[in-house]
Amino acid sequence: MGKQTKTIATAYKVRLSDNAVHNIDEITSYIAIVNHQPMNAVKVGDALFATIDQIELRPYAFKECDLLPTKSKLYRQALCLSWYIVYKIADTQIIVLGIIHGSRKPSKRKALKRVK
Repeated sequence: MGKQTKTIATAYKVRLSDNAVHNIDEITSYIAIVNHQPMNAVKVGDALFATIDQIELRPYAFKECDLLPTKSKLYRQALCLSWYIVYKIADTQIIVLGIIHGSRKPSKRKALKRVK
């Protein structure tokens, strides 16, 4: 028989930064209150958390954040509806740095590098 190799899946733990929690709150509040679409706000919030769940399962499946290039490619972004979820991979932890609408200036995503 041939040599068998085992692949061990790394379990990642997701942590939302204070900035990311604030972003989710702002997004859903704006949709619910300003746009008067509370059901749409719930759908958007659910979609954001579903994407964060996918990031937890496969963090390297999403592309590298082109505005935050590094040699180790630890800054990545996932697109959910019209929002970019920018996160950082550090060992077995995924830190969601922020959520920014795609129509915002690219400098807003660059500023997420300073989020802890």
